[in-house]
Amino acid sequence: MKNKNLIGLITVSVLMTITVLNPTIAAEPSIMVTNYEIFPPEFMPGDRGILTLTIQNTETQATTTEKYGDTTDSITIVENNGVVINKIWVNSDYDDNGKKIKSTAGTTGYKDFGNIAPGASFQLSFELIAEENISEGYYFPDVKIDLEKGSYEDITFPIEVRVSNETVDLISTNVPSKISVGGATDISLSVVNKRNNNIDSITISSDENNDLDFNPKSIFIGSLESGKSEDILFSINPSEMGKKILSLNLSYKNGDNQHYLKYDIPIEIIEVLDVAPIFTDLPSTIKKDKSARIGLEIYNAKTESITGVIITPIIETTVIPSQYFIGTMDPDDVFSASFDIYSDMLDYGNHTIKFKVSFKQGSEYYETPSISHSFKVISGEGTNYQSSSNDNSESSGAFGGDIFSMCIIIIPIIVVIIIVYVIWRWKKGRKKNE
Repeated sequence: MKNKNLIGLITVSVLMTITVLNPTIAAEPSIMVTNYEIFPPEFMPGDRGILTLTIQNTETQATTTEKYGDTTDSITIVENNGVVINKIWVNSDYDDNGKKIKSTAGTTGYKDFGNIAPGASFQLSFELIAEENISEGYYFPDVKIDLEKGSYEDITFPIEVRVSNETVDLISTNVPSKISVGGATDISLSVVNKRNNNIDSITISSDENNDLDFNPKSIFIGSLESGKSEDILFSINPSEMGKKILSLNLSYKNGDNQHYLKYDIPIEIIEVLDVAPIFTDLPSTIKKDKSARIGLEIYNAKTESITGVIITPIIETTVIPSQYFIGTMDPDDVFSASFDIYSDMLDYGNHTIKFKVSFKQGSEYYETPSISHSFKVISGEGTNYQSSSNDNSESSGAFGGDIFSMCIIIIPIIVVIIIVYVIWRWKKGRKKNE
């Protein structure tokens, strides 16, 4: 037992001696990844992006002073708190099929950063690649930092990279299954960003193989936030009948990565001129800030009834009503409609207004080719927002009011004259009798 105690005392003494003789072992340097950003925030399979790291020596003191021993026999060691980084790289992360998120710098990474002083920081960027056909989900590649002091382990910092197959959708919001040949028909669609990040440089264009005349040939939207949509309008002028495919190309950027999609919409071109709007009353000019009335007639020359008949004006200004709902039209029915168009939102000069008729026959939805009329906005005085019918009724009301006021004044005068005349005749007759 005494021997064991003696061995224990000797062991403790040796360990204390080693501690005194080797005072340079200190806490690990305070190198940290204080922030990182990934662009684009969410990858698609095959995308490339940029990882930007902010690396800092979080030590606040330039040196650390350590004193060992007693007051008569001591050693003072002053240690520089700067850190030398040998290398920084990114280790890949894999899906179940071996596809990975990787850095183009590989395991070689970047070297020779020099001494990083306390409080100093710097930024470093890596290009990351999400390999083609990688599974969607979350990945955590590691940022590795190798420090010069061999007794310290490498610093490991995992980053989060998300891969998603969500894309941009093109939804038909108003595309008739059948349209008429020989006229322009407007179709509207909606571009929807289904991704969790913003996308840029969105362009929708007509496919070169279309045998349909599209106007415009392409529409540029630009940026679209996550979950947002943008409505677009094309005009189609088919030249021949038959079943066709409307082919539209959509391109956009996720970060700096270009993506392409193609959408095919089946449509049938038929002859439907047996239902069409016809102008009956047209203004050639409209004074600025005033209104004019446009009259139309819609004739159903079909042998069957049509339902849900609506007349829609197309122009970027105020039109009252904005749509005219007719409802059901039997064969040979004719329906008249009128619209008041205001020039408040139009510049001086020439403008064009279009009208189209939409309806249903059975379960099919149709739109007639639009008819158009050009007019000119000229200088003139302003007026209030009132339809022509209101203007007429107010004018009639005012005229009626004036007549009523005059009657109130004239009728008593006439009554007095009649009374005076009756009294005069009575007196005259009495004198004769006397």
